[in-house]
Amino acid sequence: MKTLASAKTNFLIDKNNVFHLTIEHDILRGVTPKMLCWWFQNIDGEMTYQGKTYPKYLVWHPKDHIHWSLKKSSANNKIEPGSYFRIVEAFDRNMKFLIDSIELVEKLDETGMRLTRKIGKIEVFSLQHDFIKDGNNTIYKSKMIIGTSNAFWKNIFNSYVRPLIFTNEMGTAWLKHNIEEVGNFEFFLPELYGNN
Repeated sequence: MKTLASAKTNFLIDKNNVFHLTIEHDILRGVTPKMLCWWFQNIDGEMTYQGKTYPKYLVWHPKDHIHWSLKKSSANNKIEPGSYFRIVEAFDRNMKFLIDSIELVEKLDETGMRLTRKIGKIEVFSLQHDFIKDGNNTIYKSKMIIGTSNAFWKNIFNSYVRPLIFTNEMGTAWLKHNIEEVGNFEFFLPELYGNN
C-alpha cells in the first residue's frame, strides 16, 4: 500500500476546534474519474480478485474495512445523491479507531463525491473527494471536516461530543487509511471496470 509520505497531507484544528484534514494523493495511474464514479455507484456486491471472490469493499482496503451497505437508496433506487451509506471501518487496523457511521451522498459524479452527516440540521461531518482528469490518470484530492462552526452548537459538539467519537489520533490514522485505500484503486479498479 502507498505510504503517508506518498501524499501531501495537512491536519489543521481551527479556532472553533473543528478538524480540517486534507490530502493530495499520489497520482492514480491508469484510473480515470469515470472509473471512480462507476466504482462508488457499484461499490456493493462481490468481485473476483486473484482467483477468489470477496466483497468489493474489502478488496478496496482489506485491512481496515469491515462492512459497507446501502442504508437507503435515492428516490430513483440508485446509488447517487440522496443515497445513504453505512460505513464500518477501523483506521490503522485499530479497534480504538472504529467508525460505524451512516452518511448522506450529497454529490457523486465524474468530478468527485461528497458525503455528509448532520445532527438535526447541523452538519458535523463532511468528506469531499475531487477527481481531476489527467490523461488516463486521476489527480485525487480529499478533504474531511469534523465539527461545526454553528454559533450555538460549536462549543457543545466540538469540545465535548467530537472528542468522544473522533480523536486527534483518529485524524492522523485516517490520513494513512485514506492514502492506502485511494492508492489501492490502481491495483484492481481498471480491470474490474473493464470487465463490466
